Amino acid sequence: MSDNIQDGQQSYSEDSIKVLEGLEAVRKRPAMYIGDVGERGLHHLIQEVVDNSIDEALAGYCRNIMITLHADGSCSVADDGRGIPVGPHPVKKISTLEVVMCTLHAGGKFDKNTYKVSGGLHGVGVSCVNALSSDMTVTVEREGKMYQQLYKMGVPQGPVTEIGTSKRTGTKVQFWPDASIFKTVEFRWDKVSDRLRELAFLNPDITITLADERDGQKEDFAFRGGLVDFVRYVDAATTALMKPVLMQGVHTSESGIETVVDICFEYNSNYSETLLSYVNNINTAEGGTHVSGFRSALTRTLNAYAGANNLVKKDVNLTGEDFREGLTAIVSVKVAEPQFEGQTKTKLGNGDVEGIVRSIVNEELAKALDANPTTAKRIIEKATLAAEARLAAKKSREMVRRKSALESATLPGKLADCSLRSPEDTEVYLVEGDSAGGSAKQGRDRRFQAILPLKGKILNVHKARLSKILENEEVRTIFTAIGVGFGDDFDIAKCRYGKIILMADADVDGSHIRTLLLTLFYDYMPDLIHAGRLYIAQPPLFKIKKGRQEYYAYNESERDEIITRIRREKAERKAARSGQAVEEVEEIIEEGATADGIVISRFKGLGEMNPEQLWATTMNPETRTLLQVTIENAAEATHVFDTLMGEKVEPRREFIERNAQYVRNLDV
Repeated sequence: MSDNIQDGQQSYSEDSIKVLEGLEAVRKRPAMYIGDVGERGLHHLIQEVVDNSIDEALAGYCRNIMITLHADGSCSVADDGRGIPVGPHPVKKISTLEVVMCTLHAGGKFDKNTYKVSGGLHGVGVSCVNALSSDMTVTVEREGKMYQQLYKMGVPQGPVTEIGTSKRTGTKVQFWPDASIFKTVEFRWDKVSDRLRELAFLNPDITITLADERDGQKEDFAFRGGLVDFVRYVDAATTALMKPVLMQGVHTSESGIETVVDICFEYNSNYSETLLSYVNNINTAEGGTHVSGFRSALTRTLNAYAGANNLVKKDVNLTGEDFREGLTAIVSVKVAEPQFEGQTKTKLGNGDVEGIVRSIVNEELAKALDANPTTAKRIIEKATLAAEARLAAKKSREMVRRKSALESATLPGKLADCSLRSPEDTEVYLVEGDSAGGSAKQGRDRRFQAILPLKGKILNVHKARLSKILENEEVRTIFTAIGVGFGDDFDIAKCRYGKIILMADADVDGSHIRTLLLTLFYDYMPDLIHAGRLYIAQPPLFKIKKGRQEYYAYNESERDEIITRIRREKAERKAARSGQAVEEVEEIIEEGATADGIVISRFKGLGEMNPEQLWATTMNPETRTLLQVTIENAAEATHVFDTLMGEKVEPRREFIERNAQYVRNLDV
C-alpha cells in the first residue's frame, strides 16, 4: 500500500458507487458467473480481484499490486490505490465497502467519473469472489485510518470496523475458495503468473509481485518498455528482422471521451502471423474493429510507401496476406464503453474504434517508415517474397478448397466417415498410425464417429510457408476432411464435425505428433479452438487384471488406487471368513504378474488395444475422458508454440529442462 494519501481522492467517494442489482444465485449457479468450477474458474477468482486493482492503476492511483498464494490455501491481493470507500452508501444506507463486496455489479466502474475505462471480463466483480469463498477478509486503508470487514460465503460477519490508523492508502482482499463448490482449491503458480505477466506488459507503469508461501517462489512483473517488451517476449524464440515499431495515439471525441491506442509490431523469420489484441486489458481472442483497423492501415500505408519509393515492380500487387507473413503485433486499446460480440464475447464491435485505429496507424507508421528507410525496405522485401510464395501456393490452395467443398463421396480415401451429417451430432478422430486407425474403425460407433488415420508425423507448419504446407499429404487430408478451409478462406460454418479429437500414443512420439497437430490448428484454424471443438483423447496407460476382472487406469495414481482396492477387498473377504481383523494392504506396485495374482500391463501404444478395448476406454462417450483444448492466455500460448516449434534450439532446451519436473510418464 502507498505511503501517502493521494490527491484526487474526493472523486472516488461513496456517491461514486452505482448499484445495478443484488447478489443472487451465484452459489447455486457459479458456472454462469465464472465459466466453470474447475481449475479455470478457480483462477478466475484471482483475476476478478486483480482487475479491481488494475482499474485503480488505469485511473492513475495505483502503482503496486501484491498477490500472495498463502500456505493455508488462501490468496490475497493488495494494492496501493485509494482504498474502497467505507462510509454510508447514499442509496443502500450501509457501508459502501459492504455494498461493493456483497452486491453483484456494484462498483466504481459503472460511474465514468470514477473510472474512464475499466477491465473485468464480465463485470461480476469481487462480490462474486466473496460469494464463492468460504471466508474473506477485506482491509482498507484510506483517510488516515484502517478498516476491516469479515465475510463467510458472501455474508458479512459484522459491520465494517475501524482497526487502527494508517498513513497509507489501498485495499487488501484475502479469500479462501469454497471447497464445497470448486473441484480443486489449489492455485497453480503458472496459471496465475501467466496472466499477471500479461497485465504487467499492458500496464508498464505498475509493478505486480507474485509470492508463493508454499514453496518460497517470488517474482516481480515490471516491464517499463510496455508493448515493446511484450513483442520481444512473444518473439523470444524467433529471429527478429527489425526493431519493434511502437505507435501510440489518443483520440478525444466531441463529448470529451478518450480512446487510447497502443500498438507495437515487428517482423521475424517465421511465416505465420501472431497478433494479440486487447481492449481495456481484456484479451479479444476473436479480434474486432481495433484489429481490422490496424490491418487495413498496415496494408495501405506499407503499399503507399512501397509505391512512392519504387520498392516493388509494377506488376506486383502486395496484399494484406503478404504483409502478415512473419508479423508479430500487439494491439491494445482503452475504450470507455466497449461493446463485445462473437461466440465467446471477446470480439470488439465498436464501429468508431476501427476508424480511430486506422487514422492513428496511418499517421504514426508513415512517420516510422520515413525515419527508418532500411527497416521499411526490409519489410517490403519480406512481403514481396511472401507474395511470390502466395502465387506459387495458389494452385494448391484451390485444390484443397475444391476438395473441401465436395460431397463425402470424394472425401479422402482413408477417412472412414460417419452416417450422420449434422455437425452437432458427429465427431472425427485424428488417429496416430494405421494400426490404431484400424482398431478405431472397427470399435467406433459408425453412426456419429468418423476416423481419419494419420501416417507418421505431419509437417511442422510453424516453420514452413503455405506452399510447402499444402504439399504435405497429411495436412491436405486434414483440411479436406474437416472442411473449414484455412487462413482467409476459413469458415467455421463449414465444419463437418462438432468435435475434432486428437488420439495419439502416450509416449514421446505420440506427444510430438499431438504437438504438431495442435500447432496446425493454432496457426491455421484457431477459431475451432475458440469455439471449443478441439479435444485430446485420453487412452489408458495401464490394464490391471485379477482373474476374469479387468480394470483400466489412466495414470499411476489410478493404477495404485485400483490395486489397493482389489487387495483390500480380498483382505476384507478373508477377514469376514475368519472373523479376524483386516490385514494391512501391501503397497508394492509392480508391472507384470504379482504374488497375489494381479497382473499389471502398460500399454505402449494405441495399436496394442483391440477394438473392444479402444471403444470401452477411449471412444465410448459414456466412459471415456476427453481434454478440451482451450487458449486461456493467447500470449503465453504463442510464446510456448514459438519455443517448442520455432527455429532456436536454446529456448527449447531451457523450456524442456524447466518443465522436466512435471513429466510423469516418459518412454525413452
